[in-house]
Amino acid sequence: QIMKQVPVRFDPKTLHIPAYSVEKLSSMKDVDWNNFLKRVCSLLDSSEKNTGAARSKLNLLYYLCTLVVHKEIANRLISSQLFPVLIQQLRAATNWDIRANVARVIGLLALHTSELGENVPVSEAITLLTELIRENFRNSKLKQSFLPALGELLYLIASKEEKGERPRECWAVPSAAYTVLMRCLREG
Repeated sequence: QIMKQVPVRFDPKTLHIPAYSVEKLSSMKDVDWNNFLKRVCSLLDSSEKNTGAARSKLNLLYYLCTLVVHKEIANRLISSQLFPVLIQQLRAATNWDIRANVARVIGLLALHTSELGENVPVSEAITLLTELIRENFRNSKLKQSFLPALGELLYLIASKEEKGERPRECWAVPSAAYTVLMRCLREG
């Protein structure tokens, strides 16, 4: 059973960064872009444990979901320092809503990017998503949160290899990912 994703809406008033439009972000100079990215990464990386901090992170993730559906922004973000921060949040976040929305951002990034640099740690993201699915196999809600991101990352790597780009070491797909994916297809 495939769960339809609800559209995301962020609240610009409670966003702790300016809610720049895609056009504004696309026309930013490198210095401004880097400052924007640093603020996003530090907000995601903050280790506050209160409810307000979790809501703030979720709101930021909703904002990122609206940005990464644009090809140019997705291309810039996937090769930035944001991708490793997203992987770290996927690993460390204690709030499952945050983990699910981090996976959603990763999946949308993979879906909308057309350029994949050698330094993008895609294998690390695939390994982590595979572990999360395996550990939470009986939790269908979590599984349905992580599977789309895993599928998009696998498709991104496959499409790059099909275009003749040599497979990179950081793009290696662990066999466990295929095993978990096949098990999910078999058992639902």
